[in-house]
Amino acid sequence: MDLKDRGKALEEEFFKREEARKLAALKGKQERGELRTALAAASGMTDEQVLDHLIDAGITAETMTAVSLVPLVAVAWADGSIQEREREAILHSARGKGIEEGSPAYDMLAAWLQRKPGRDLVAAWESYIEALDAKLTGAQLDILKRQVLDRARDVATAAGGFLGVGKISGQEEKVLERLAAAFDRRGARIADTEK
Repeated sequence: MDLKDRGKALEEEFFKREEARKLAALKGKQERGELRTALAAASGMTDEQVLDHLIDAGITAETMTAVSLVPLVAVAWADGSIQEREREAILHSARGKGIEEGSPAYDMLAAWLQRKPGRDLVAAWESYIEALDAKLTGAQLDILKRQVLDRARDVATAAGGFLGVGKISGQEEKVLERLAAAFDRRGARIADTEK
């Protein structure tokens, strides 16, 4: 094989690889679009940025129900480990939402209870709440906030304390404040626009 043939073979290999790369990128975009469509149907969200944030956090249409449990998981991990009573409280709440053992949502929840999820999970949940803000009335959002915070507070108090003292740790209280702040952004935005 002479130099010209080698150059042609190299060029063909380059274009073959480049074509494969482009095809893979196109397929990835198509798959992401399909994921986004399914997640939009499951969640009622239409904001592509919020949907992408949820996808990046590993949320799918099948696991969307588990998203409602993110605040409980975040509070349980606040002090660096999950107590057995916290785990039981979260699993009880999951069953109440229809999350059955063996389902994708249950598997995702089990993984979150076994290994502390990254910060991107709570950030994705916050994006979800922010997107819900545009779809719900103030009263509806207040009800949702109360329900989420009450359930998260139940998990925080599940591990107890000593003789009822210190039922909610400082770290858990900070997570509860962060969760509450996700719901309070509407008020801050309304106040900003009225200035």
